[in-house]
Amino acid sequence: MSAWPSSRARRVLAALLRIGWVVKRQSGSHRTLSRTGWADVVFAFHDDEEIGPRMLARIAKRTGLRPEDL
Repeated sequence: MSAWPSSRARRVLAALLRIGWVVKRQSGSHRTLSRTGWADVVFAFHDDEEIGPRMLARIAKRTGLRPEDL
């Protein structure tokens, strides 16, 4: 079983903003997030979209997000 629960994109984005990511630019639902010391990440999900455990694990690897941050 995965440590990651399914979550809405809105909640994941809020967690990323809390841990220090900022929206660098946005075009539609594509947001480019930036954080000092990390490569930029494109967050391309609609707010009400459900993000599954596997995708959350991939996002976490690139952003430093942890399950307890949600």
